[in-house]
Amino acid sequence: MTASVSGSSKDRVLIFDTTLRDGEQCPGATMTLEEKLEVAELLDAMGVDIIEAGFPIASNGDFEAVSLIAKKVKRATVAGLARAISADIARAGEAVRHAARPRIHTFVSTSPIHLAHQMRKTEEEVLEIITATVTQARNLIEDIEWSAMDATRTPIDYLCRCVEAAIKAGATTINLPDTVGYATPDEYRAMFRAVRERVPNADKAIFSAHCHNDLGLAVANSLAALEGGARQIECTLNGIGERAGNAALEEIVMAIRTRGDVLPYETGIETTMLMRASKLASAATSFPVQYNKAIVGRNAFAHESGIHQDGMLKNAQTYEIMTPESVGVSKTSLVMGKHSGRAAFRNKLEELGYSLSDNQFQDAFERFKELADRKKHVYDEDIEALVDQNIATAHDRIKLVSLHIVAGTRGPQRATMRLQVDDRIVIEEQEGNGPVDATFNAIKALVPHEAVLELYQVHAVTEGTDAQAEVSVRLSADGRSVTSRAADPDTLVASAQAYLGALNKLLSRGARLHAQHAAE
Repeated sequence: MTASVSGSSKDRVLIFDTTLRDGEQCPGATMTLEEKLEVAELLDAMGVDIIEAGFPIASNGDFEAVSLIAKKVKRATVAGLARAISADIARAGEAVRHAARPRIHTFVSTSPIHLAHQMRKTEEEVLEIITATVTQARNLIEDIEWSAMDATRTPIDYLCRCVEAAIKAGATTINLPDTVGYATPDEYRAMFRAVRERVPNADKAIFSAHCHNDLGLAVANSLAALEGGARQIECTLNGIGERAGNAALEEIVMAIRTRGDVLPYETGIETTMLMRASKLASAATSFPVQYNKAIVGRNAFAHESGIHQDGMLKNAQTYEIMTPESVGVSKTSLVMGKHSGRAAFRNKLEELGYSLSDNQFQDAFERFKELADRKKHVYDEDIEALVDQNIATAHDRIKLVSLHIVAGTRGPQRATMRLQVDDRIVIEEQEGNGPVDATFNAIKALVPHEAVLELYQVHAVTEGTDAQAEVSVRLSADGRSVTSRAADPDTLVASAQAYLGALNKLLSRGARLHAQHAAE
């Protein structure tokens, strides 16, 4: 089956986004229900074809998120992931049934190493499982995707038998993932060609690529799969995901758009929304985008060398193969300041791609005015940082009220902190080996916990000595890891807010797990 675009000679490539499922499995990249819904709605608006909303059997929270996204998303297909287990498939079907276009995505291991050590099943037993579970899913919903986990390390003869069984049982999409990031482009292309040529009725299904980036080849492999006949690519915003991540949606889309001469395909993505989607995913997961990241990194359209700058001044095409505007990057403006009013601020938010409720707008405007009183120039990046932080902390139980630091060459350094914990105000003073240590000690005294600080990172949002500091903090406890970011002109305030953001996420997840266990 080939997806095509009406009136175009180019084949249509379906974009399957798994930021909310595989992306969230990235250590520390947890999202709240509200954040997941916001990401899903933006993915839908920008033209993503399929949104994998989560793994419904994993927890009540995942089930709730998938169900709500299924009800809210207007255009995209909404998929729920399920193992090749009857209970998983039933739960996924229940979660997505309210979607305008529901899909069940079920998978099973096929490689010898997985069958021997993880599945502990024979090849024949797995074939029986494929037939039974795909049939069950098809009886619930018409649109069924089946995946051969670790396809790239599966013997081609057996892989063809598995795909044939899945299509015969009713699968409409066949995904052949490079689960461990092992393949090279030539191998991946050849695998798709071989399977599509050898499997009866292969033309009845759309073939899909899902690549991990362990060798840095996820995007290259995904594009090679298109040459092998795949017409769906599974990817994530900013390439987040398990281990080294997944193929990056923005890189896939812009490669197809920019190199139409060798990639004769089209997607339905509105590329001017890519930067906003990248920033929203980064804010929701608290995972910063590396500066030199392709397409959406801060340096993607920056030119420092004299030769490059000279060429850019003469003709931008000398060193830019796409325009910043094509991916939603606007030129930084300095027009916002302490005299700017609500109308100007709302207009600026719209330019940056934000649509806030009245309460969110009022909170953001008040924080903007506070920031403008402290900074001479308020850049677009400053506004994005404060709005993203506002969205991320809207439902926090613990909030910073005030922080006073005593620091310098003569110790000990001390932090006096006032927090709002639910409806109570609590105060504590603590010493530490430096002001950051004192700040974190004060938080531990006010909110006792056993979380371990795994990451503490600081960088400037913009240039200048009055720039906002953006701090990233990762905490781990009970086998769970969460990350949070915060920005403020005061590095220590940003540090406290980032630590509290991570702690709020841990407490929130702990409460959900406790409620789930109580229900069981």
